[in-house]
Amino acid sequence: MTAASEPARGAGTSAGSRTHRGDARAKTSAAATFALVFGVAGLLSVLTAILAWIGLVLGIIGIILGIVGLKMSQRPGVTGRGVAIGGLVLSILAVLIGLGLAAGITTFVNNEGAVDRLQQQVDDLRDKLD
Repeated sequence: MTAASEPARGAGTSAGSRTHRGDARAKTSAAATFALVFGVAGLLSVLTAILAWIGLVLGIIGIILGIVGLKMSQRPGVTGRGVAIGGLVLSILAVLIGLGLAAGITTFVNNEGAVDRLQQQVDDLRDKLD
């Protein structure tokens, strides 16, 4: 076939009748997605207890992003309400567990009797190893 015998691109259709599939689909809010990511990361960090302070920070960021994601999901053409709610719930759990862990550790460290008992147990274990 020669170029002259082929129909021109878009011949027979008007410019207004062409549809792009990407334009018609609703897009998930980036803030909602990041809220879920920060919520999961924050919760996992808090549950390790060693990285609890990182989890607390990630949880606070996740709460902020979850609220922004909820507001963005109300816009036309934007989805992600469920994702934002999931991220918000996980972030709130991470913050609550992190605060509870911090309060527990602070209470334990400020209790001299508990610290003395722990020190005695460590000393006993050292004596057994020698």
